[in-house]
Amino acid sequence: MTPESNSKNLETTPQHVAIIMDGNGRWAKERGMPRLAGHRAGTENLRTIIRASAEFGIKYLTLYAFSTENWSRPRAEITGLMHILSDVIDRELDELNQEGARLVHIGHLDGLSKTLQDKVRQAIDLTKDNQRITIVLAFNYGGRDEIVHAIKLMLQDSVNPEAVSPELISQYMFTSGIPDPDLVIRTSGERRTSNFLTWQTVYSEWYFTPVYWPDFNKEELRKALEDYASRHRRFGGLAENS
Repeated sequence: MTPESNSKNLETTPQHVAIIMDGNGRWAKERGMPRLAGHRAGTENLRTIIRASAEFGIKYLTLYAFSTENWSRPRAEITGLMHILSDVIDRELDELNQEGARLVHIGHLDGLSKTLQDKVRQAIDLTKDNQRITIVLAFNYGGRDEIVHAIKLMLQDSVNPEAVSPELISQYMFTSGIPDPDLVIRTSGERRTSNFLTWQTVYSEWYFTPVYWPDFNKEELRKALEDYASRHRRFGGLAENS
């Protein structure tokens, strides 16, 4: 199915959608299952949302998979999440590559095993020339950490204070070269930004849904896009008829 046929009821399709994939643990708990089962179910949902996003004509999809604060979770859960990431790369990479998806990582690979780090780098290299959709995986990522990292790089480069501007700072971010998100979606009913793309989302539209991430399907994504299309973005200015 083409982007045009999927977007016929959407007046405006965002170029960049970012998603805080929340609710895996609660989804599992309500079903009497261990938390890791919820993470696996959430991972299985990635395929659905990536394909739906491409069909809707979204060009950039950022997925908040693991934050810098998530290291405080139980060791067994962290180990399980690392295994899930490894399995996803093994199982999905070839098909994503064939479908024209480019994979980008933001955050730090520190803390991952060397084997997993190599897998991530190989996936990035394999898909670097694809253009249908860019999947930005925020793994071991935090918004404040990203800003601190950017400042350190600017100091290392001896940037003249007079040269500092929002545009220059953006060039030192992990997301350099990637447009800021037009729409940020958070599943599970929580209404927090949770240290996600702190610099990049200052004028993003936010959409909160009570649906847990494993149940956030193509139709739920459409609802978010339709809601986005109904809004008027002013970027700090006034509406045209004001």
